[in-house]
Amino acid sequence: MYGDKKDSSKLLQNQQPEYGTYQPGAAQSCMEVSGYRNVTWRIVLCHICAVLTAGILLLIFHWKPRLEVLAKCTACPLAQADWVVIKDQFGQHFPAQVQTEQVDESSGTELGAGPRVTDGSDGVAIAVAEEEEWRDTIQLHRKEEKNVFRYYVFEGVRHIWTETHQDFRKVSTFDEGWTCADLQRYRFGLSQQDQNTRKKIYGPNLIDVPVKSYLRLLVDEVLNPFYIFQIFSIVLWMCDGYYYYAGCIFLISAISIGLSLYETRKQSTMLRNMVKMTVSVKVRRITGEEDVVSSLDLVPGDCIILPPDGFLLPCDAALLSGECMVNESMLTGESVPEMKTPLPDGPQAAITVYSPEEHKRHTLFCGTHVIQAKSYTGSEVHAVVSRTGFCTAKGNLISSILHPKPVGFKFYRDALTFVLFLGILAFIGDMYSIVVLVKNKVPVPQIVIRALDLVTIIVPPALPAAMTVGTIYAQSRLKKHGIFCISPPRINVSGKIKLVCFDKTGTLTEEGLDVWGVVPLDKTCFVPLVHEPRYLPDGPLLYSLATCHSVSLLKQQLIGDPMDLKMMESTGWTLDNNVTELQTTEQFGLKVLAVMKPPPLDEQPHGIKHQVPVGILRRFPFSSSLQRMSVIAKPGGGAQPEAFMKGAPEMVASLCKMETVPADFSAILRHYTSDGYRVLGFACKTLPTVMSFEDAQQLTRDSVESGMTFLGFLVMRNVLKLETTPVIHLLRNADIRTVMVTGDNMLTAVNVARSCRMVEQHERVIFVSASPPMHNKPATLKFIPSESTLGQESSGEGLYQQETVFSNPGLDHFALNGKSFSIVCDYFPDLMPKVLVRGTIFARMSPEQKTQLVHSLQDLKYCVGMCGDGANDCGALKAADVGISLSEAEASVASPFTSKVDNIQCVPMVIREGRCSLTTSFGVFKYMALYSLTQFVSVLILYTVNTNLSDFQFLFFDLIITTTVAVLMGKTGPAQELGIQRPQGTLISITVLGSLLLQTLLLIVIQVLAYFITLSQTWFISLNNTVIAPLNLPNYENTVIFSVSGYQYLILAVVLSKGYPFRKPLYTNVLFLLVLIIFFTLMIWLTLYPLWFMRYLLILKEINDMNFKLMLLGFAVLNFFTAFLLETALDHGVLNCLRYLRGKKESKKLYKRLVKELSVEPSWPPLNEVIFASSKTFMNFR
Repeated sequence: MYGDKKDSSKLLQNQQPEYGTYQPGAAQSCMEVSGYRNVTWRIVLCHICAVLTAGILLLIFHWKPRLEVLAKCTACPLAQADWVVIKDQFGQHFPAQVQTEQVDESSGTELGAGPRVTDGSDGVAIAVAEEEEWRDTIQLHRKEEKNVFRYYVFEGVRHIWTETHQDFRKVSTFDEGWTCADLQRYRFGLSQQDQNTRKKIYGPNLIDVPVKSYLRLLVDEVLNPFYIFQIFSIVLWMCDGYYYYAGCIFLISAISIGLSLYETRKQSTMLRNMVKMTVSVKVRRITGEEDVVSSLDLVPGDCIILPPDGFLLPCDAALLSGECMVNESMLTGESVPEMKTPLPDGPQAAITVYSPEEHKRHTLFCGTHVIQAKSYTGSEVHAVVSRTGFCTAKGNLISSILHPKPVGFKFYRDALTFVLFLGILAFIGDMYSIVVLVKNKVPVPQIVIRALDLVTIIVPPALPAAMTVGTIYAQSRLKKHGIFCISPPRINVSGKIKLVCFDKTGTLTEEGLDVWGVVPLDKTCFVPLVHEPRYLPDGPLLYSLATCHSVSLLKQQLIGDPMDLKMMESTGWTLDNNVTELQTTEQFGLKVLAVMKPPPLDEQPHGIKHQVPVGILRRFPFSSSLQRMSVIAKPGGGAQPEAFMKGAPEMVASLCKMETVPADFSAILRHYTSDGYRVLGFACKTLPTVMSFEDAQQLTRDSVESGMTFLGFLVMRNVLKLETTPVIHLLRNADIRTVMVTGDNMLTAVNVARSCRMVEQHERVIFVSASPPMHNKPATLKFIPSESTLGQESSGEGLYQQETVFSNPGLDHFALNGKSFSIVCDYFPDLMPKVLVRGTIFARMSPEQKTQLVHSLQDLKYCVGMCGDGANDCGALKAADVGISLSEAEASVASPFTSKVDNIQCVPMVIREGRCSLTTSFGVFKYMALYSLTQFVSVLILYTVNTNLSDFQFLFFDLIITTTVAVLMGKTGPAQELGIQRPQGTLISITVLGSLLLQTLLLIVIQVLAYFITLSQTWFISLNNTVIAPLNLPNYENTVIFSVSGYQYLILAVVLSKGYPFRKPLYTNVLFLLVLIIFFTLMIWLTLYPLWFMRYLLILKEINDMNFKLMLLGFAVLNFFTAFLLETALDHGVLNCLRYLRGKKESKKLYKRLVKELSVEPSWPPLNEVIFASSKTFMNFR
């Protein structure tokens, strides 16, 4: 609590908010920052070592910048740091240089909403609000009579040093304590001096995507470990006389680098052009003048004037006056424009802390397009800048693209581990080759070259590129189906999805709702359903249906939420935005925003005619967290202004006078929601104090939305999309859990879940009802079977009323609303995992709760997918392992995947492609590893007799066969079926390691056997081992090993190209099949009847013994069938017996352990029993 807040508030008086106050309670960074100070002798020593190591030290520093800071600096307090090393939440380290900026001594540099405070010195101070008092300051460093502040830039955002807290604070945190009243005081703008000072602190309003020059990109690419290894290999091959091979590899690497540079620069340029925005903006100055400035110069606190015809927002801004219709599809993927209304201004504004998330209906976000700006009073629409640059919503999204969350997929980590294992094998091979070559009296320089050559053979430099082949093909196939992916590594992750969360409206059901009818009241009793709202008599219910919406006219076309459009359309009333102020004053006696007119008399039904228009004075937009919206409107003539409200029936009823809510409210609501209808509640309230348009603007939302009179229900039919039920059934048959996460009514959600077979008819739904602690009583939890409820959706134990208990439980599905979800999270953390494991329906969930649910499921080690279509799902889409947004935009930054097809058929498609891509990645990895081992064994055998493969033999194997096979191997498409089995996610497993080991043993046996049989032939002549390769070529040993290993490369490609159950059969990949046939034919030709130019080119020894040649062909056939049988046996779990030898191990995945635990606890959950929170938990939250 703020102990001295009353006294301190006197210091504020009527001052404008001051720049720089760091508010208590601002979110602390999850980064760890360490300080380092430059040490001269260390820097000099590093330069000397760089020279002595021929630049190797600089290369290491380039790969690991943190090591450079550790080498040249010494650890020190942050106050003295020249460099900082930032450790992010993922454990990654990034160095950043501490910079300084000078501020004129005469400038005001106070930040935020606090008072201007100094400590008696000449230096400029920045006020900081502490918990106990508002008097602590930080003194800006003085240097040559100038005020200097220190900062570093991380991921585009400045972090400024605060002396009081002795740490660096993100610049945006200085504004997190602004209240709505503080922002309202900025409506008169800043002085030019304040604007200049703030610009120095915040920097330019720019979201800059760095685009490196081609030279810089070339240096970075060439210094990549992959290309360093390539350069090392090329030099080594040149020294060993392999000029053609080295030249080809150099040419291919150069082409690869060129294409990579072009693509990288193209992508960077495209992203920069997409996000970089410089426009002219009209700003208000405190002097009353208006300046036109560049958007680069905008700072928080600037008051900008929005043009009526709209423009592209270059910053985040809080709307102070007027209404704006905004297209936010770039940020959210939501194609429906949003209505933005002014920030609340009144007594509550002084204590309401502004938050872009909570006040998003009053916030204009950077990068969104203001379609239309309409003024309330005067001729201008004003907004105050709240965030700039990378601190904006758009800046955060672009930063997440430039600095993505690392994909912690075990497959990629295991791949690195296996490469290290290959390195160990290379070391063992080196030891063997050195002994053999020394025994053969090979010169020392040649021994060194041959030993190093083994390293280039067994560690394939093309492995990283080859592993992405399957992902590239999958991405291309998805694009053809209208599914776009901006994060290709997520494709492999999607192959491991175990659970998918679905939004309901617009995802499982149609976006548009059809009006089924209205249930009005007669006094306080419901009357039968009226199917046509336009038959309603003049009165509050009809007026609320006609006015309580955010629909607007743009170029004579209605735009707004589809549900609002349907509701307005059902009344037959029309919106008129073109009336003048004079006309509205004559008609309503005051100014209005818009006029709703009844339909022409000849189009109205027979009977009572509607003739009185209704003027809208103010809108309180819909909020997911509040679950309602309201308007202030005035019927024509002498009627008093009224407030009309619509929203979740339970919420609306809670804000009405109890005597106006019918006694059978719950029963009627249950009647419609249990049948799957979407129900909205309506209420009204007369506002006699509103005498003018300005009076309406002064009212607070809380004062309007209280003590209302309940009017009735609007019943809307929400139809399932045709594709929903088959897809849900498909996913459940594949043992993929399906979960519904919606903001809609609980019983409606349950009905939809049953309709789409997310919950089968024979399965039971159990409601999880939780109540918060009150009157010194702990929180309570109750599990109630659905068949024993009446479905009244509210808080407390009365949420569901008992009838009878379900006798045959079967499979249980838990259903809970957002309130119960929060209570269980806070007060029953020990039960939360069990609830999540069985939870299927989560209703009345806010956007933040959706995100929290995804994180909670991930904590149980589920691989979570999320599919949604609206702005409310953005947080959950980004948090999920695989987020799929149903959007018309080709690519939305809201999620890794965007589907232009607006139904959930994209979900199994992404999963199938993920499984196919992951299986392909495993197959290509194993192929590349075994290709290296095959060549490694061949070379070791030939080293034994002091020979080697020829230049063109290496080229033939590495470029013609292996590269072609690796590229085409991943072209095989996904299987049509989605089975229960999921592909492996780890390389370090019995199946994978067993396959690699057994295949390696097989290829060793075949090559060694062929070698010794060759030695036993009567026509065999030993080579001259006093001469080293390539001078002793051709020879029989080389020719036989070449023939046998050539078949092995092709055999491995066939046996590792698995089809069922995740990919189509090999023969469907026609191009790959043709290439294999051609290569097998070529190898048979080279073995049996090689032409002279083939022998000359590949330097092969002529063998005239046809029987021997046929025997080599027989070895190839034997190798093929043995390898195929080994892989088939391994796929059927032959090595699983080894798991029994080590004993049963408990699963590492928490959800699997919980499922197993619950399967042996048939009595859980205890039904209809009240469970109290433990006293320890209760006390912690008091």
